[in-house]
Amino acid sequence: MRLLFIFALILNYANASLLDISSFEADFTQTITDEKNKVLKYKGHILASKPDNASWNYVSPIEKQVFISKYEATIVEPEIEQVIIRRISSEFDFFHLVQTAKEISKDNYVTVYNNTKYSIKTNNGLVESIYFLDQFENKVKIVFSAQRQNHKIDKDRFIPKYPIDFDIIRD
Repeated sequence: MRLLFIFALILNYANASLLDISSFEADFTQTITDEKNKVLKYKGHILASKPDNASWNYVSPIEKQVFISKYEATIVEPEIEQVIIRRISSEFDFFHLVQTAKEISKDNYVTVYNNTKYSIKTNNGLVESIYFLDQFENKVKIVFSAQRQNHKIDKDRFIPKYPIDFDIIRD
């Protein structure tokens, strides 16, 4: 859960530091490599919009949606008919993190958040990838494709939708 939240934070922040970006949409491939070089690969689609909305739609290898707003993260897991709703700190300013990223070379940025260093690579003003070590020392890389930014995203796309008979867990 923490990993998903950080992904959303970083994506939002990364865009804001490059230009005055108000929204971002892209397909993504996320790879997580552990200390034994075992690789997990996820694919999906992300939406993000200022000031504090994000939606990660995982399509492979499992289906899962993660919705993040200012005060709440909601994870919808259709395969197990479950929804997890978790309060998050209101102290997070999604776009502040990457606004503080420093350009270390052309199209390469670095920022630190909660004692974790994030490397952000851009191409033609668009976020291309984000890399960091998670709390378990796993190498995490998110590569974006078909990026769009600064376009209107209907706020309804950030509202979790799930069948009424799913188990709901409030954390």
